[in-house]
Amino acid sequence: MASEKSVWDSNIAFVLAMIGSAVGLGNIWRFPNVLYSNGGGSFMIPYIVSLFILGISFVLVEYAVGFKFKTSLSKIFFTIKSRLEPIAWFIILVVFLITTYYVCVVAWDLIYVVLSLTKAWGANPDLFFTVSVLHASDSLSGITTIVPWVFISVLLVWLSSWFIVQKDLNEGIGKVSKILLPILVLIVIVIVAFSLTLPGASIGYTQIFTPNWSALTNLNVWLAAFGQIVFSLSLGMSIALTYASYLPEDSKLTDNALIVAFSNSGFEVFNAVGIFSILGFMALTSGIPFNELVTEGTGLAFVVFPQVFNVMGPWSSVIGPLFFLCILFAGLTSLMALLEVASFAISEKFGFSRRKSATLVCIVGFCISCLFSTAAGSYLLGIFDAFLNNFALLFGVFLECIIFGWIYNFDELVEVLNSHSTIQMDPFWKIIIKYILPVCIFVLWAQGVYSTILTGDTTSHMVMLALAIVLVVVPIIFTLLPAKNEDYYKPIQDD
Repeated sequence: MASEKSVWDSNIAFVLAMIGSAVGLGNIWRFPNVLYSNGGGSFMIPYIVSLFILGISFVLVEYAVGFKFKTSLSKIFFTIKSRLEPIAWFIILVVFLITTYYVCVVAWDLIYVVLSLTKAWGANPDLFFTVSVLHASDSLSGITTIVPWVFISVLLVWLSSWFIVQKDLNEGIGKVSKILLPILVLIVIVIVAFSLTLPGASIGYTQIFTPNWSALTNLNVWLAAFGQIVFSLSLGMSIALTYASYLPEDSKLTDNALIVAFSNSGFEVFNAVGIFSILGFMALTSGIPFNELVTEGTGLAFVVFPQVFNVMGPWSSVIGPLFFLCILFAGLTSLMALLEVASFAISEKFGFSRRKSATLVCIVGFCISCLFSTAAGSYLLGIFDAFLNNFALLFGVFLECIIFGWIYNFDELVEVLNSHSTIQMDPFWKIIIKYILPVCIFVLWAQGVYSTILTGDTTSHMVMLALAIVLVVVPIIFTLLPAKNEDYYKPIQDD
């Protein structure tokens, strides 16, 4: 039996779910560092160019493909050419593995939501995070030692994610998106408004409006802008494709894509104003140079900001918990989307119910996440993140460009987008997808592979080799497993 097809009950549910999937940890702690490190205000020029020419272009491809075929990535690739199915499972597996450690970062943040109520990190947040929270080991020697509070937090995040994803599409992802996203936006508005009142705020936010024009001649700055767009919009992760497959007929795809892309970019720029203002306050009160405070990832969230809250005064008991709640809600809305990709693909091929496929995905995911709940968790997480983002994910995006731009009849996608949308796509879009985007992705991928190999040690290279083997073997197994869904191997009929 084929699994029952889900459909969004409204366009607003789809748009909010898509914005929620895009607005994640990268918007909050990656963008400010990328902006500052690549020319400050002048970075906005390559950023906007990348958003329009490359980011939105690829999102539109995923929207059109998902809407036209209305099925999972694996079946779409099988329909285009049966030998392409392993590539689909490769992409799905990459997204799933990213989810397993993304959960762990959200779990760390959940711990900090509680810690922020009393500033339990003390006078040395760096040491507290490394030793007291993570019990971190800089090698694999700690892999047999479970860190209890991290383990419990990871379990809670997985249970929360499962509870949402296993529900009906609109009762689960749709309803939660309608609740969490407005709260998230409200929290960010409060944080930014407060941050602008802090002494020294101008030291920070002027960085956004102070351009370094010479950076525009640097190829790496343009690659950094495109890289930010790739990760910010979750390009190539099949989220947009999966969510668009649930859209009803007569949906305005291009209009929706533009709303989502602009909302996502607007969020991360607006959020950066708040982040920089708070760091400007820290630079003024502590005497630490601003450039030493601007970092990304866990260092910014779990070390620098606790230091800021330590000197902020009474308001830190409000802004601190709000900041970590902001990260938590952004992480959860992204997790729902990441899990939906694998859950939907398994449901479509094997005829499982939504609940069964979501349960299976979450159980396997939790077992893998246990690796990141050990004393070696942060060490392993760094290796997984470097390999999966810099190598595997970008390689998958490149392959999707080739498949949709060259193997599939691209003109059909143009017709799909233009059939109901207010904004029509012109032939230049085809040139971008077939020629410009693959070249940019390939250069970004080559740069990522080079830096990953160059900065890795022997242990990390061995872990990456193991991941590479998994990314080859598992997709082949899923391809060879016979489909239990009687419609899986049938051609998809045009409406």
